[in-house]
Amino acid sequence: MSETRSWFSGLALIVAGLMSSATTLAATTVIGSKAFTESVILGELAAQLTKEAGFDVEHRRQLGGTRVLWSALVRGDVQCYPEYTGTLRTEIFATQPLRSDDELREVLARESMWTSKSLGFNNTYVLGMRRDRAAELGITRMSQLADHPTLRFGFSNEFMERGDGWPGIREHYHLPQQDVRGLSHDLAYRGLASRSLDLTDLYSTDAEIVHYDLTTLADDAKFFPVYDAIFVCRDDVPDAIRDALNRLGGRIDEKAMTKMNARAALDREPESQIAASFLHEQLGVVSHIEVDSRSARIWRRTKEHLAMVGISLGLAILVAVPLGIVAFYRRGVGRVVFAVADVLQTLPALALLVFLIPWLGIGYAPAIVALFLYSVLPILRNTHTGLADIPRDLRESAEALGLPRMARLRFVELPLSARSMLAGIRTAAVINVGTATLGALIGAGGYGQPILTGIRLDDTNLILEGAVPAAVLALLVQWVFGWIERRWVTAK
Repeated sequence: MSETRSWFSGLALIVAGLMSSATTLAATTVIGSKAFTESVILGELAAQLTKEAGFDVEHRRQLGGTRVLWSALVRGDVQCYPEYTGTLRTEIFATQPLRSDDELREVLARESMWTSKSLGFNNTYVLGMRRDRAAELGITRMSQLADHPTLRFGFSNEFMERGDGWPGIREHYHLPQQDVRGLSHDLAYRGLASRSLDLTDLYSTDAEIVHYDLTTLADDAKFFPVYDAIFVCRDDVPDAIRDALNRLGGRIDEKAMTKMNARAALDREPESQIAASFLHEQLGVVSHIEVDSRSARIWRRTKEHLAMVGISLGLAILVAVPLGIVAFYRRGVGRVVFAVADVLQTLPALALLVFLIPWLGIGYAPAIVALFLYSVLPILRNTHTGLADIPRDLRESAEALGLPRMARLRFVELPLSARSMLAGIRTAAVINVGTATLGALIGAGGYGQPILTGIRLDDTNLILEGAVPAAVLALLVQWVFGWIERRWVTAK
């Protein structure tokens, strides 16, 4: 009983800690940004202006695509994020024909949202090719793509599904290409450079267009709308924050935005410093930016990663071990339990994370729930297997001694099945260490954060900053459970 009480006490402390964190976060203005460089820079500009206006602020960087950010905004997990008018019209409000910015603002007002003034530039989609490849084929306009059906297209994953993306372009320009694949926007540039792709979608303010010597094709059939950069915010954001964000109205032209993108993507300058420099030059705002050392960053990400892995694994043990016992003694129940657990295990991790956002928001909660669900099956199956492998004569001996069922379970069956149970827990822990890196996509942090940033900036050192500690942690988990098995299970 004392062991049970200690388990529940620990769980209560975890829940209390999460509730305390949620209460603290509620008093903080959260600025979100999408998973590409320009959005991170704009999010940093908004965060620093909000802080300068006297508010506590948190910038949750690179939270996936449009739908993830919009869902977070609707739920209130973020209060503002940088967006584009064309994206709102064609992606969020695609079923409503919005002909002007005034109509867009009216629709947003009905959703209890508002937009800042236009920041001053139109970051439209463009289709790009290597300059030499386009010259070789004589392609300068999007309509000419129809004459080259064997071209290899690679588009960003979101662009593959958007109404203003590949499906719309294919229909609008009657394109016959079949070799079309989805990939990360930042990886597409390397695909063009390595000649494994012929064409991809670009943002007109991407610094890489010049860096990789690309040419952009004229949208001669006028498919793409105007994508004026704005901030979209919830209606409950204080007026002081509105005024602060509107100070950027008309301040950023296409040349200035491209230059900032180049400083981040090509010169590897931190986005926070780029934003601070721009605000100082344009608005006289002085921001004090502290850049953590690598060791400090790794320690912070380690704590975030351990929190996700530890909490999810602890909850899984509390649920899966009793379920495994029930599944062994009640075969009908066991079939149902294993069927559900098997289905959950086959769900793609990224899809599950996104699926949980409307219910749990962004951050730790959906990441922990997803990791918990992935942890259940290994522990459940190994608990069941450990009990099933106990020799029949040992069970009969325990029964012959007159031990009640719960006593047999506690003093005979569980100790004999402990090695198998521990193996399941170890498997779940190692799986969690790797899968938890995906939590960065929804703002949970951890080792996935530097990995995502490194991919976005093509920075191998940043990728290794997350990948190496994750690998070390997985090995450490293996060693710890091996030590427990040698010192506890073997001794038993």
